[in-house]
Amino acid sequence: MNDRRQGFPSQPELFSSLAQRYVNSADVLLLVCVAACAIAVGAAVRHMFGPLAAVTATPVHLEFSYLPGYALRTTLRMFAALGVSLVFTFCYATLAARSARARQVLIPLLDVLQSVPILGFLAFTVTFFLALFPGRVLGGELAAIFTIFTSQAWNMTLGMYQSLRAVPSELDEAARCFGLTSWQKFWRLDVPCAVPSLVWNAMMSMAGGWFMVVYSESISVGSTEVVLPGIGSYVGRAIDQRDGAAIGAAIAAMMAVILLYDQLLFRPLAAWATRFRLGGGDSGVPVVEPWFLRFLRRTLLIHTVGDALFLAARKVSYLKVGRAVGVAQSTSPAGSVASEWLWRGFLGMVFLAALLLVGRYAYETYAMAEVGHVFALGGITMVRVMSMLVLASVIWVPLGVWLGLNPVRARRAQLAAQYCAAFPANLFFPVFVVGIVHFHLMPDVWLTPLMILGAQWYILFNVIAGASSLPGELLEVCRSLNVRGWFWWRRVLLPGIMPYYLVGAVAAAGGAWNAAIASEMAEWGNVTLVAHGLGAYIAQATLRGDINQIGLGTVVMCVLVMLLNTLFWRPLSDFAARRLKLN
Repeated sequence: MNDRRQGFPSQPELFSSLAQRYVNSADVLLLVCVAACAIAVGAAVRHMFGPLAAVTATPVHLEFSYLPGYALRTTLRMFAALGVSLVFTFCYATLAARSARARQVLIPLLDVLQSVPILGFLAFTVTFFLALFPGRVLGGELAAIFTIFTSQAWNMTLGMYQSLRAVPSELDEAARCFGLTSWQKFWRLDVPCAVPSLVWNAMMSMAGGWFMVVYSESISVGSTEVVLPGIGSYVGRAIDQRDGAAIGAAIAAMMAVILLYDQLLFRPLAAWATRFRLGGGDSGVPVVEPWFLRFLRRTLLIHTVGDALFLAARKVSYLKVGRAVGVAQSTSPAGSVASEWLWRGFLGMVFLAALLLVGRYAYETYAMAEVGHVFALGGITMVRVMSMLVLASVIWVPLGVWLGLNPVRARRAQLAAQYCAAFPANLFFPVFVVGIVHFHLMPDVWLTPLMILGAQWYILFNVIAGASSLPGELLEVCRSLNVRGWFWWRRVLLPGIMPYYLVGAVAAAGGAWNAAIASEMAEWGNVTLVAHGLGAYIAQATLRGDINQIGLGTVVMCVLVMLLNTLFWRPLSDFAARRLKLN
């Protein structure tokens, strides 16, 4: 009472005034939703530390009431894999782009990693993760997350690598003039230049990861079988039992999950990434801010906390860590030449030792006729991959340019492309299998389109991103000068989108090689169709648990993909970085 007589507010009034100043209704709604999500995530994570025997003994239920829990667990695995992929991308792509010596090792190694089929990873990693946490669900969860990671990381890494190589030379010169350290240059130049491509490729990686959840959650290698609760294992069980209603429910749940994280995460990120477009010009169409971003701006507490976090992150990016990028090494030309020859000699010895080791193992394990047969199967699969890649490019490059040049169309296409890319291509297998059997068609021909169903969207996504990133001033000049037709494509459009297209094409090629394992041996119930090719060879060896044949098929696939990348994709990538950079 004394406080009220002296003009001071009482404690309830003081609390109410502070709450009105720092918290509003939007904060309350968001905090309640965050708390509910935290409880659900905590309950799902708790199951990861349970005994594996309990999960193995409990079959995947096809009742619709189980789908929300399955969807949550699958989404957590995918976002865990996306986080690991982001860390891997920052480290790997930056080192490959900024160090010529590291690039000589990392880029060929990346070619190997993206060409190794998912089943090839599973055959050698499942045992490792299960042994790492024996008898616990966590081992199977890590194996599933690693499998999804292998379907996400390579696309993001290639995208950031191409973006770093395409940074305009005048910006590099400005970084040297300002004396930025390597740490400062990474966060203030490299990452901002890579943000548009990185956001688009992260969306594509999340969408492409849905294609692999069936294999990541239903792990079967020889006698080892682990089935984790999730949408992927739900779809796999529904296919085995020919339950069309369950498949439809799983698709609906998947579409709902994609819509949620698109609206709450990727659409705001895509709008935020437009500020990092090189050139910074306006395309002539007003950009509509996503509703969730507008909602966050209306909050008080969340907005204040977000500003504080961004301020702290900016101060971390300003730390003078590392050496200034303009400081040259004090080595004589003779010393540089000697160190370069030593480096090349070291690489040559490592390659020779690996070649001798592999050759000795192959000589003791495989017959030359079998090796030649597997290479012939690889040649058949390569023809399928390249033909489907050409067909997808002819279809999606013009359409992607038309969509990307208009922000409104690009926003609408973004969600549609995510849905199409996330749709499990193996759900089309029954249609193809029934059609091929009914009309007595050749599996070698009519199973081929299955390998590009999921991979083609990498091309569309990256072409849309490339067309959206063209400087507005350049497009305005072209309109003012009436530049159109083939001259416009050859001089303006193709140089601008080529780095993005190459990222999408390489990722699509890798996805098609991986999809060959599923598409060259399609199943529907007790009906199985097998086409001649390397994918069918690896799939059949995986079912038998024959590690030697899995290893041979995986190595042959890696060799073929590396040859294709070395002789075709890498020269095109170097040409795009050297000649087609929009300065």
